[in-house]
Amino acid sequence: MPDPDRPRAALPAHLEPRLLRAFLAVADELHFTRAAARLYVAQQALSRDIRRLERELGAVLFARTTRQVALTADGERLLPYARRVLEAQDALLAAFARGGPGADRPLLVDVNSPGLVTGRILERARELAPDCELMARFESGLTGAATEMLAGRLDASFGRFAGLDPAVRARLAQQPVRYEPMAVVLPEDHRLAECEEVPLAALAGETVYAGAGNPRTLEWTDLARHLFDGRGIEVAPPAPLAVGVEEFRRIMAKTRTPVLATVNFPAMPYTVVRPLVDPVPLSPLSLVWPKGLVHPGIDALRSAALELASGKGWLKRPGGGWIPAIDALIMTSRN
Repeated sequence: MPDPDRPRAALPAHLEPRLLRAFLAVADELHFTRAAARLYVAQQALSRDIRRLERELGAVLFARTTRQVALTADGERLLPYARRVLEAQDALLAAFARGGPGADRPLLVDVNSPGLVTGRILERARELAPDCELMARFESGLTGAATEMLAGRLDASFGRFAGLDPAVRARLAQQPVRYEPMAVVLPEDHRLAECEEVPLAALAGETVYAGAGNPRTLEWTDLARHLFDGRGIEVAPPAPLAVGVEEFRRIMAKTRTPVLATVNFPAMPYTVVRPLVDPVPLSPLSLVWPKGLVHPGIDALRSAALELASGKGWLKRPGGGWIPAIDALIMTSRN
């Protein structure tokens, strides 16, 4: 361990990006075991990389006890530099691996599910860039789509950006698209089905399905927990995902569990979609893509999203609308 009272040696000419990634993982998690799991390395290897980085910088970066890990003053000082260096490296690799000469390849765009506003954005982007091939994908969840984007198997998606892990957000760009009013899908003979709008208070005592247990939609389940907290509404326990109209109908008939959705949720047999009110909960929708990705299709998607959002008032937040504070902050930011 470096001695903070000793004069520092000359800094090395180069720092391996792997060491900075190890540092950032520990800084984000403040836990060596979780950081190692996130990087898919052994904890001993991670500790070894941190020690090497401390030696090369001549600085103690973490204060460690048997109970906790904390950043030192030098660790706090290194943090913004490490983020900028790795973001620049990610952007460089993305630009050369997926942009430039490869800009004429098809752009893979996740629109989540058929029938949503994301499909309208994709269609408008195709009109704006008729020479580009923009191909739809249906990942059903931004958490899952983010994994695909960072692995290079997907180019763009839509969803709740604030619901992603901060380390994942750091490697992605986003553009706010819409505050989507939320709704509840009910069996057509449910006690609330005759209401034109469902006050949140009327759901007290209900158990509502919000994707719990689905690793691809963690951001949606997290939003539901924020919304239900203190209102007497329970998140339904994990259940097998119903894929397709017939499976959705069968599961709804069997469980009779209301489903949290947005107001543009496609119609399903024997169910009704009712907007939620008092307050109106908002699902924040962003266009998301890997930082550094250069492709005319991304430019077309961004232009289409901006055009539709401006023309239809999608980014005018309704008065009294409910949204978590972190989402409100992100939805007013721009990449």
